[in-house]
Amino acid sequence: MRTLRTAAAAALIVTLTACGGTTSGAGEDEPSAGAKGTVNLAINPWVGYEANAAVIAYLLEKKMGYTVEKKELKEEIAWQGFETGEVDAIVENWGHPDLKKTYIEDKKVAVEVGPTGNQGVIGWYVPQWMVDKYPDITDWKSLDKYADLFKTSESKGKGQFLAGDPSFVTNDEALVTNLKLNYTVVYSGSEAAIIKAAQQASAQTKPLLFYFYEPQWLFAKEKYVRVKLPEYKEGCDADPKKVACDYPDYVLDKIASKKFADGNSTAYQLVKNFQWTNDDQNLVSDYLTNQGMSAEQAAEKWVNEHESTWKPWIPAGS
Repeated sequence: MRTLRTAAAAALIVTLTACGGTTSGAGEDEPSAGAKGTVNLAINPWVGYEANAAVIAYLLEKKMGYTVEKKELKEEIAWQGFETGEVDAIVENWGHPDLKKTYIEDKKVAVEVGPTGNQGVIGWYVPQWMVDKYPDITDWKSLDKYADLFKTSESKGKGQFLAGDPSFVTNDEALVTNLKLNYTVVYSGSEAAIIKAAQQASAQTKPLLFYFYEPQWLFAKEKYVRVKLPEYKEGCDADPKKVACDYPDYVLDKIASKKFADGNSTAYQLVKNFQWTNDDQNLVSDYLTNQGMSAEQAAEKWVNEHESTWKPWIPAGS
């Protein structure tokens, strides 16, 4: 995702093939579906992105008269869609200065559309019980002292560092190498798998050192503590192979294709106007993950209870 998260982790991509610019017709309250075109929403593999997508899709369909189709796209692959015309917008981007340079500055096929309102944090974490028992474990310089606690059948005789989805663009392998830590990076395979491991580490008091990120609903359920890596300084992660510093904090933002932005449809305006908080995203993520709701059900519940938040996102005359 994320440095992405990818994460991140460590983006949620909205491919909006709206028919031209602003279209009059269906009103704001329950317009006829499909009156304004099709929105192809690509979903990246983390629930926070799915939460953004769920609410955006719900508003586009139920309040603005678009048809929404969803498809899965890996994070970096989605950026390629700006050039091919397959992707109109990414609605949760975690940094990616390299991709911004390629597609915004050099190829000029994409533009920045402003923040999502979410503050993104990526880091290394341990469960609270480990900090209570080993107070210095949150200092990276102490990690080798505890490496034996984290050994697993997959860690090749070293401590295990548990990473997430291998498609997330992360710095963890470089950090282990460049900080000369006695650990092996093992990939859990998905966001769901790393969450399950984190929950088990708390419930069963099992040692776990793992990659994780915020916003994320799990922090509202369990306590985890971030490990202090060498301080992030501007440019310290410029060379992915030489990274030896912590992840930066991210102001998550949105990216759109230049063609989509220039069309200035009401769908584009909604994406541009969309901003909410980490708490908003975590709430919808919790609906999706823990309360058995579909994307539409989760979005509908949030929309019904937060009209004052989303109402300003709807463009005038929609």
